[in-house]
Parts: sequence; C-alpha cells; structure tokens
Amino acid sequence: MNSIRPWRTIERRKSRQIMVGNVPVGGDAPITVQTMTNTPTEDVRATIDQIRRCEDAGADIIRVSCPTAESTANFDQITRAASIPIVADIHFHYKRALEAADKGAACLRINPGNIGSSQRVAEVVRAAKANGCAIRIGVNAGSLERDLLEKYGEPCPEALIESALDHIKLLQDHDFHEFKVAVKASDVFLAVAAYHGLAETVDCPLHLGITEAGGLIGGTVKSSIGMGSLLWAGIGDTIRVSLSAEPEQEVRVGFEMLKALGLRTRGVRVVSCPSCSRQGFDVIRTVEALEKRLEHIKTPLSLSVLGCVVNGPGEARETDIGLTGGGNGKHMVYLSGVKDHHIESDAMLDHIVSLVEKKAAELDAEAAALSEAAA
Repeated sequence: MNSIRPWRTIERRKSRQIMVGNVPVGGDAPITVQTMTNTPTEDVRATIDQIRRCEDAGADIIRVSCPTAESTANFDQITRAASIPIVADIHFHYKRALEAADKGAACLRINPGNIGSSQRVAEVVRAAKANGCAIRIGVNAGSLERDLLEKYGEPCPEALIESALDHIKLLQDHDFHEFKVAVKASDVFLAVAAYHGLAETVDCPLHLGITEAGGLIGGTVKSSIGMGSLLWAGIGDTIRVSLSAEPEQEVRVGFEMLKALGLRTRGVRVVSCPSCSRQGFDVIRTVEALEKRLEHIKTPLSLSVLGCVVNGPGEARETDIGLTGGGNGKHMVYLSGVKDHHIESDAMLDHIVSLVEKKAAELDAEAAALSEAAA
C-alpha cells in the first residue's frame, strides 16, 4: 500500500560512508536516528536502563556524555550492555576521549580545535584508529570560536562552515577520515543555510540537528521545519531531534519525520482526521490510545482512522488497515483498501489493535520467508 510516486522521490546528496560501530552512516545507508542519554553517566544502571528504552523506540545510535573521569570510569560496562553503538561526548578534555575509546565507544563527539595542542589531537586520532572509532565534529552556533566571532561579528552560516572546515583539516592533517560533521544552531534559518553551504563543500556524512529546539511540541515543529527542509533537499545522513523531552521521544519524532518524507519506515504510520462534528466516534481519544498501544509494533504498515465517510473511504484505500466512522455506533473496517466488515464502538479499539498486530505478524513472516529463500 506504499507505492513510490516519482513526484515524491527524494534524491539524496552523495556522501562517503563511514562506520559508527556496526552501523553505516552516509553513502546509500538508511538515514540513522540518534538521541542522547540524560542520566548521570556515573550512574551506570540508570544509563543502561535509559539506553534500553531508546533501543526499544528504535534508536540506531546513542550519545552519552563523558565530561569527567568518573563518567568514563565504568564506561565499558555501558558499551558492553548496549546493543547499539555509543557516541562518547567528551566536551573539551582530550583524556576523556582516550578513556572512552579504550572502553568501547564507537564514536567520539569532539571538536579537535577545542582540546588544545596538535599533540593532543594526534593522541585522540591514534586512540580512535586503534579502537575503530569514528569522530563526530560538532560545530554549534552557541559555542563558536572567539576568533570567528570577532571576524564575522556574530554567528552566521559562513562562520559555522569555516569552523567545521578548520576542525576537518585538523583530522585530515593526521590522516583521519572517519568523521561526520554537524553545524547546529537553534535558529532554523542559520542552521539550514550552514548545512546547505557545508553540503556543497565536503563529501563527509552530515549529522543534522536544530539544537536547543525546545519542548516536545514546539521543538518538534521547529526541528521538522529545519531538518525536514534539509532532508527534502537530500541533505543529511543521520539525525538527532533535540527536545526538552525524554530521549525515547526524540527517537519517535525522528522516525515520524523520516516516515513523513518516505525516507525510512518503522512501525505504524497513522493517517487520521482532525475530527469535526461529523465524526462517528471520538477520533482524538481513539488515535491517542492507538498510538500508545501500537508503540511496540516495529513492522512498517499504515493505518487510517477517519471519523466519517467523507474522506474515510479514500484514505482507507491507501492504507493497510482503515477505519471510518458510521452511524448507530457501527463503523466500517477496511483491509488492504477493501471494505471488509463493521465493528461496534465498544469493541473498536481492541479490534483495531488486534488487526494491526495480526497484519504485522503476517508481514514479518513474509519477510522471513523471502529472506530464507534468498539465502
């Protein structure tokens, strides 16, 4: 039910591919979704538990802050427990990078120019090479170098790009090329302009983000405008939605963004109406309940929930499972775009969840059979 139309196909920017642990980033690899833990890293149990929740939400990569020696003391316990690659954010202290690399980090988030001498950069590069670590250069409009602020007068796209290129050169001078770059800003226009300029200048993978975007609603809107426009233009190889919300919420929003653009599918894509006085059931509460109860579904499939028969049948024809509101508390259920049966209001929610779970199991079985046949 998800046929590709030429008018909605995105041609991605060609970038070279690097590996973050066992996850490819760039090239023709799927756009990965990242988030960051917010537990004290010294609290190993709490950090691992949060990583587990993010894994369940679908995170491909997760970043963990390592600002102190205490935070890296038991870092190997975290990297061993995680089933996804860990990016160690080491702030300004190069020794944290050395410790994290030795204890299983798949990537180091570091700005080489901020950690001191060329000798320190060389030490970090040696540790990264020895441990198979990638490096993420993270330029941020809120922490630009003083000389660039003096040169440009304020954060601007040119300043962010120049900072990124300066940091890239430091790594390339040490023959290190396994890096990705971010040029983040909380200003949507600034970030988007910087990413466009950098995309034309380098071939490395780009990590997208609108930093300090805000709370769940405001930050989602802001991130979707900025990152969505970049993704639509084919720019971006990995994303992190920065919200003042729990990390697993960032992951869910990231996947919804990619699903809306047809760049990646995971879980149930819900098509639902905004509701009006024509609705045959409470659309808002029904969709809220369905989204919550279907969070565990990882199989890509589509579900339409429409309160009446005005647009309902048309939307239902385009989804795997469809529901349209009817009169007298009886509603029509569509399967694979075809009218199938009626369901009454009091049984509707459980029934739709059951249908989605059944469809997901069927699709999983089909995929497994095809994989086995190919092998």
